[in-house]
Amino acid sequence: MNTVFYVMGVSGSGKSTVGKLLAESLEIPFFDGDDFHPKENIEKMSSGIPLNDDDRQGWLLTLNDLAKKELKQNSCVIVCSALKEKYRELLSTTIEAHVKWIHLVGSYNQILDRMNKRENHFMSSSMLQSQFDTLEAPERAINVDINLNPNDIIKHIIKQI
Repeated sequence: MNTVFYVMGVSGSGKSTVGKLLAESLEIPFFDGDDFHPKENIEKMSSGIPLNDDDRQGWLLTLNDLAKKELKQNSCVIVCSALKEKYRELLSTTIEAHVKWIHLVGSYNQILDRMNKRENHFMSSSMLQSQFDTLEAPERAINVDINLNPNDIIKHIIKQI
């Protein structure tokens, strides 16, 4: 059965790194949800303004459309923060049975340290607290501690799926 593996978590948790490695390991397509944000969302986040639910709605539906299109041919990995349950519901609309959630979990300080070290990303570390405040941990997900190195994270995920 084809599956959409959504790799989720707050900004800076390693979604893109883990998502790319997972897609390579499973030999399936990888998509970074950030690449599908409309220009207005990127400008807003670049200005240090958190997105609201209205800002996210169209973006989440675009990712859901992408997932449905990919499922017709293959499994895929899509990375997306998916911080709230209602966002995850939009992302999995009509494809719930084909979705696996992978939640990258780390502490605020650990992720803040990571964010302060990365370059050329539109998401400011000053917005991290708003991400933690918004996060509703998923009930049914593969939870992965980001203290593991990326290869061990992939081994853990593959063992769970």
